[in-house]
Amino acid sequence: MSAKSVLVTGGAGFIGANFVPYFAAKYPGYHIINLDKLTYAGNPDNLSECSSLKNYTFVQGDICDRKLIEQLFKKYDIRGVIHFAAESHVDNSITGPGAFINTNIVGTFTLLDVARNCWQLAPGMAKPGYEDARFHHISTDEVYGTLGDEGFFYETTPYAPNSPYSASKASSDMLVRAYFHTYGMNVTVSNCSNNYGPKQHPEKLIPKIISNALEGKPIPIYGDGKNVRDWLYVLDHCKAIDLIFHRGKAGETYNVGGHNEKNNLEIVDAILSLLDREMPRPGHSSYKELITFVKDRPGHDRRYAINADKLTVELGWKADENFASGIVKTVEWYLQKLDKKAA
Repeated sequence: MSAKSVLVTGGAGFIGANFVPYFAAKYPGYHIINLDKLTYAGNPDNLSECSSLKNYTFVQGDICDRKLIEQLFKKYDIRGVIHFAAESHVDNSITGPGAFINTNIVGTFTLLDVARNCWQLAPGMAKPGYEDARFHHISTDEVYGTLGDEGFFYETTPYAPNSPYSASKASSDMLVRAYFHTYGMNVTVSNCSNNYGPKQHPEKLIPKIISNALEGKPIPIYGDGKNVRDWLYVLDHCKAIDLIFHRGKAGETYNVGGHNEKNNLEIVDAILSLLDREMPRPGHSSYKELITFVKDRPGHDRRYAINADKLTVELGWKADENFASGIVKTVEWYLQKLDKKAA
């Protein structure tokens, strides 16, 4: 029997580039087709571990290109989709929302619709042999809006997106839901908290703190720095996606969080304390002297926090890393990448 083909979209981005090597190595009986447009957020260097894998194929292309998607489904007989591909930088969604509407909404629709036509004879009726074909959609906790000082986001929390980015992701989530309820498609959704770890885009908070510190540049912090996020180590997220894709219940949403609430000031302090120890700043002064506060982002949500009990109870998932262990691994990776590690 030939290998089962799984289409991973956006596999050259931050989370996807951590997921693909993990998934391809764990499941040698799967053929992983990684479709990525390679925009500013996609970096093929992040997939160097895959070059020796015989069950991995890279395709450069756009998820909005229906003809290409149809060709891939036909050529590789796709039996599963794990959908990461998205415009995800909130600041960019404020200055240029159009790309977010196109990629996150139209692109998700295109993938869903091609999958439906390839896997189903009619609503609620799978083609013979495609009964287990599944579409998993990766989303964000930002669709839920913002929280006060207490409480958590649950899978039942009403959607209240506050940025063009989160609104576009909320829209894509609703499309996936609709394809389950209207067509009976085998779909699952996961909404995750802030990821961190190796291979993240350099403009994101944690890599930016590290690179600016090592270059002696100001370290910008929005507003008062007390915006709170729940931080999830990227490989823990990858393991959750693996579980949901294989064992999640069709039509269900699963929240994925790290139970590591930190505000931005705490994040900066943890990273700069590590750098002060691992790579002391010339002159014996602390990197913390580089912290500078800048005007807050428009519509900046104050606090996110995920309740991941459903994923833990139903599928047995738990995070392997806490923030203290994960941030050490993250800083070490960036130091090695930047060739700044002290001998």
